[in-house]
Amino acid sequence: MFKLRFFLSIIVFSCLLIFTSFLKNKTRDIEKKINNLKTIVFKKEKDFKESQLDLFYLTSPSMIEQKIQHLDQSQYVTMEFSNIFLSMQSFLDLENKFVTTEEENDEKKQKN
Repeated sequence: MFKLRFFLSIIVFSCLLIFTSFLKNKTRDIEKKINNLKTIVFKKEKDFKESQLDLFYLTSPSMIEQKIQHLDQSQYVTMEFSNIFLSMQSFLDLENKFVTTEEENDEKKQKN
């Protein structure tokens, strides 16, 4: 009876010891992956913030006024609101419209 209990306790202890080491190795691998991803995210956020700062600086009204003053006044032409597109899709729609009308005009010229 004593030998059976002793043998059983040794087996359970060994299994738990093996399971614990396996689990610990897996969690260590996961932690390494998490740390690598954190560093990547940190670098991306830093790049994003720097880019955002550059954009805010370069597109500030005072900077634009300074750039315009350095330009030759004959080169600078204000843009009409009708030339400003609210989305890329509206620009593409207009481009497609011009392309189709040009194609139709070419077809008409070929027929004549």
